[in-house]
Formats: sequence, structure tokens, C-alpha cells
Amino acid sequence: MNFAFSEEQEELRNIVRQFLEAKSPEAAVREQMETERGFDPDVWKQMAEQLGLQSLIIPEEFGGQGFGYVELVVVLEEMGKALLCAPYFSSVVLAANTLLQSGDEAAQKDLLPGIASGETIATLAFTEPNGKWDESGIELTATADGDGWKLNGTKSFVLDGHTANLVLVAGRTGKGVSLFAVDEGAAGLTRTALATMDQTRKQAKLDFADTPARLVGEEGKGWDVLSTVLDLAAVALAAEQVGGAQKCLDMAVEYAKVRVQFGRPIGSFQAIKHKCADMLLEVESAKSAAYYAGWCAAEMNDELPAVASLAKAYCSEAYFHASAENIQIHGGIGFTWEHPAHLYFKRAKSSELLFGDPTYHRELLAQRIGI
Repeated sequence: MNFAFSEEQEELRNIVRQFLEAKSPEAAVREQMETERGFDPDVWKQMAEQLGLQSLIIPEEFGGQGFGYVELVVVLEEMGKALLCAPYFSSVVLAANTLLQSGDEAAQKDLLPGIASGETIATLAFTEPNGKWDESGIELTATADGDGWKLNGTKSFVLDGHTANLVLVAGRTGKGVSLFAVDEGAAGLTRTALATMDQTRKQAKLDFADTPARLVGEEGKGWDVLSTVLDLAAVALAAEQVGGAQKCLDMAVEYAKVRVQFGRPIGSFQAIKHKCADMLLEVESAKSAAYYAGWCAAEMNDELPAVASLAKAYCSEAYFHASAENIQIHGGIGFTWEHPAHLYFKRAKSSELLFGDPTYHRELLAQRIGI
């Protein structure tokens, strides 16, 4: 079995990397962090029209390109490296995957083309103020109202929830967890941007008060869909974390070569050498985990649930450790606001907690492999 990327996949990586070097340098990241929207609409449009990134994993019948998850892993790794400020993860990884897994052809035909073209910014709202990532955390209620439904409750930590045109919401009906689509201008929907540690990824609180919604998929089967989507999201986030960890390693090694102390580069000191060697080992191991998980996601095989949790747990810790060591190797300048090291440190910490921390995923992994 060959896990090397194909020539086409490497070409995709190079194209995305060049695009992000031009459109998402540190100055652009800092600029978008300060805005409430959190992204540049012109760059978002170019991503859709010139590179077709939003349509990557959406089937051709719904206006997409029909590529697999391995290509998505390649793209997300580069986005993680560049700290791209854009609602890509929420729209493509969360919302599009939810629609694709829902089995609701009418909703797919209606909603996926907009996501594929970049015109629709979409997200998934399933976490609530209780902070739980599992099925028991979904308390928002949905009641039938004529041909439609009405939602009541609160969702927290919704990625790009304050700017999304379409929100897919997990709620409880008499039959269990179900999924609903809510438009941005729906009555009774109040959206509040949240202050976050990682300003490169915006989050929002959404309040629903008799908010009209339409059912997506089958009533009561929402958690079956969501559990698969969360596994796919964990794999996607692991790929993003690998990109960020690699960038931290590159920054640390580069600095260790040029920073001179006591008449020699600090990279020649054993303590710094060991730090860089440990980082390299962890980053390469994280790549192996993320790439294998990406292959499992592309095949949608039986290993996906276990491997998704394994990759999320390992890549979270590898990224956080790499980002922390990068600051240590940079010394005093690494702690300053002007240096980009803290941007990666904050992204690493928030990504570590997103969709469940490493402890949560190790427990999930143990359950899934029957320990």
C-alpha cells in the first residue's frame, strides 16, 4: 500500500501554497484578526473562482469537483501552515460534509451548489453552553410547526456563526437528535460574535427563539450523521494541525541557524538541538497519523472512527508542543506581540480543544477499539 501523494496531489499542494503565500502573509492574517468578519471576501471569492477550493470534495452533480478526502487533507495542511483566515473549515468540512452524510437529496441539490461556488458561507451549530461534544450535550429543542419546524435554545462556539448565510443546527425532537437548516435572516435568530483566544478563527453564540427551520435528513437520525461528520472534522483538523506544527518547526530551525550567542549559532548547542530533534520526530509522526486518517476518510472504511480519534489526539499534542517549543527557542522575541509565534501558539491551543481534547479522544478511541 503506497501512502505517497500523487503528482497531481503535490501539484495541488504547490498551487495552494503559492496562493496562500500571496494572499495570506502574516500582515494579512493580523489585519483579518482585527475585523469582526474575520476574512477577506475578495480572497474568498478568488479561492472559489480561481482555485475551486470550496467545491473540492462536493460531488460534480452538486456543482463540485468530486475530489476525495486526501486532496482536502493536502489543502488543509497548507491552510494550517498559513493560518488562513477564512470560513473554509466551517463551510466545507462541517456544513458540506453534514449535507453529504445526511442522505437528503433535496437539501443537497438545494444547498451544496451555493457552498461549492463560494456564494454560501455555511456552518454547523451543535455545541451548547454545557461544553459537551457528545450526543448528551444537544439540548436545543425542535417542535413541528405545520410543514416546518421551530427551534428554541442556544448554540455556542459556532465557527463563523455570526457571518454564515446558512446554519445547520442539531436539535432534539420527540424521536431524538435531528438536523435542521436555518437561513441567516430567520426570525428569532440572534447571533453574537464571541471573544476568542485564537482570533484567526471566529466563533459565535446563536440564540434561537421560535426560529423557523427545515428538517435535513431523517428525523431522529441526526446523531448518526453527526458522529461521522465529527470524525471527518477531526481528521481535517489533524491535517490543519500538521501544517501549523511543520511551520513552527521550520521557524524554530531557521532561527536556531541565524541567532548567534557566545560567538556561535544557538543551533549548535545541545539543548537546542534536542528540542529541534524532538519537534521533528513529533511532526513527522503527526503527519503519518493525519495522512493515514485522511486515507481512511477517503475510503470511508471501518477504521475511520478509531483512526480519527487517534489522529486528533496525537496531532493536537504535537502541534501544541511544537508551538510552545518554537517560542522557547526564539527566547525573548518569541514572547512579543510583534512575533508570529504567538499566533500559532493560540491556534494550537484552540485546535487542541476543538471537537474534544486529547483526553476525550483517547477515551473515545479506547471505547471504539473495545478496551
